[in-house]
Amino acid sequence: MTLSTLAAEDADRCRRALADEQAASLAATADWAHVDKDQVHRDWHDLYGEIAAAITAGAQPCDEAVQELIARHHAVVSRFYVPSMDAYLGMALLYAEDEGMRTWHTSYHPQMVEFLGAAMRHYTVTRR
Repeated sequence: MTLSTLAAEDADRCRRALADEQAASLAATADWAHVDKDQVHRDWHDLYGEIAAAITAGAQPCDEAVQELIARHHAVVSRFYVPSMDAYLGMALLYAEDEGMRTWHTSYHPQMVEFLGAAMRHYTVTRR
């Protein structure tokens, strides 16, 4: 189950959910003033290192160990605001579609964006 198999109307709904939920959260929290952004960046770095190692070791996005890593990813995201599953999937689309996000994620592993997209999609389907 990859992002490429997501229907266009579903992808658009997820992009809108991400944009709407982030905008509401930013407005309600003075641009996420409550978040320790330095700690978040350290946590992303550690987590993406673990995910990159899993990819290299041949893990699959739906593996339970990978889904535990994705649950941690979701928990880090939730420090900003708790996204709906549509918004969370919209984030996976953003990672794939935004050049800066793609470049940053693939700096950890060349397959990171596609792997995260598939793993996050599995997470959203199984956690609804």
